[in-house]
Amino acid sequence: MPDPARLDRYLRAPELGPKILFFSGGTALAKTCRELKRYTHNSIHLVTAFDSGGSSAEIRRAFGVLSVGDLRQRMMSLADETARGNPEIFRLFSYRLPADGGADELWAELDSLVSGEHELVRVVPGPLRRLVRTHLREFQNRMPSDFDLRRASVGNLVITGGLLANEGDIDAVLFLFSKLVEVRGQVVPITAQSVELAATLADGERVIGQHRLTGKEAPPISSRVVDLELVRALDDDTSASVRADEKLRRLIREADLICFPTGSFYSSVLANLLVRGVGRAIVEAPCPKVFVPNMGHDPEQVGMSLGDSVEELIAAVRRDAGEDTPIDRILDIVAIDSHGGRYETPLDLARLKELGIGVLDTELVQDNGWSLIDAHTLATTLLSLA
Repeated sequence: MPDPARLDRYLRAPELGPKILFFSGGTALAKTCRELKRYTHNSIHLVTAFDSGGSSAEIRRAFGVLSVGDLRQRMMSLADETARGNPEIFRLFSYRLPADGGADELWAELDSLVSGEHELVRVVPGPLRRLVRTHLREFQNRMPSDFDLRRASVGNLVITGGLLANEGDIDAVLFLFSKLVEVRGQVVPITAQSVELAATLADGERVIGQHRLTGKEAPPISSRVVDLELVRALDDDTSASVRADEKLRRLIREADLICFPTGSFYSSVLANLLVRGVGRAIVEAPCPKVFVPNMGHDPEQVGMSLGDSVEELIAAVRRDAGEDTPIDRILDIVAIDSHGGRYETPLDLARLKELGIGVLDTELVQDNGWSLIDAHTLATTLLSLA
């Protein structure tokens, strides 16, 4: 590992590269995606759309749509940043309005974006500029008067404008957005429904909203997660039944490799498995399935070992696929670097052996002083397994 011959073949023809499928969310894979797109333009990213914090939360509050922030971030990580892509669009969609701007100042800047007078819009080629302005104008026209524009991502505003103009058709909007920034892969929300994430902790506490689970915008949880589910809204704790459509299930079944990657364990990885039909599609896929556990600190994995994480992952798939589903149809390999990695969860490898799961103990960390996974090494390792 990695396989030089295979990597050289992918590097020469990335348009023919393997369909590596990720269940993820957030920004944990941003650097890995930037490496991955050099070797394959066919990776598939099933992304959670349950973010309830930051500027995405303001959009959800105002319009009742699914979270678009993680989708935008993943597409930007996969965008062609060379001259062959659309670098002007890339810069525009990566821009955020000031965090310390007053309401009048922020409105004036949004107005300049819509009118085309803003310096980031003026340099966008004509047809694309008109399209961007149309979606921004749709957003501006329907924006509530109390909408908070501080730190608003222009890319998020464009996607939201597209949703409003296309009756909430997220597939159509993401297809268009992908073409605008020349995305080298496929980014798909795990569901188009606007629902929320809820967790029950071992001490009985009920946590509703992804932002209250990740430890970023709220104090970290102090007790282990014992149950995870989807609910209707932040103020409605009623369970939400969400089912994956056939297109998404087919993407899973036809993957060349399925990866449960690093990232917030519950809110970014296991949250995807709450959607009905996903677990069954995973076990129907004949490809290798790989889990890459977190290095460093994940606030969501309180009191957990590696074996605990693996058993939680297996249980999450079985809830949909059936409790008697063989483990070897759910997970084949756990990839770790026991020599160079810095793991806060104990590596109880004997437990994995008892479960019949293979361990790939390979060099994932380079000498970067952080003892954390190197993006290039992770990407090339997964490509070698596909």
